[in-house]
Amino acid sequence: MGAVYLGTYEPPKWRVLIVASRFNELVVDPLVEGAKRCLVRHGMDEANIDLAYAPGAAELPLLAKVGAKSGRYGAIICLGAVIRGATSHYDVVVSSMASGILNASLESEVPVIMGVLTTDSIEQALERAGTKAGNKGFDAAMAALEMRSVMDQIQS
Repeated sequence: MGAVYLGTYEPPKWRVLIVASRFNELVVDPLVEGAKRCLVRHGMDEANIDLAYAPGAAELPLLAKVGAKSGRYGAIICLGAVIRGATSHYDVVVSSMASGILNASLESEVPVIMGVLTTDSIEQALERAGTKAGNKGFDAAMAALEMRSVMDQIQS
């Protein structure tokens, strides 16, 4: 077997952009704090963490793509919460948002991490924003660290 590449989680030497939805801020704010806590815990200077707010989850992909294509960031972390309601709006937003985030990553070749909660209730969302189910913002930041580390290893 040849090389094996694993994320090292060493202190990042690059900047990160967190793109967060203003909608559902009760859930999103703890996700943002969790992501920042993870990055700082792993040695990133807080001055290297930028934060951009989108009106809602549907707008996250465009800001992520602009950030990724700027050349300023080693990774982009998208955070938000889409909570199912009584209409089909949920399905439309989730599908287009997920596709847009994936496309931003593939087109830019920068890790664009989807840390957007898609839940059936506000209770489920709150559980994933730092109570029973951990903090998915923290988890998204870990994924960003791992992806950038592995990509750097492959490219060097």
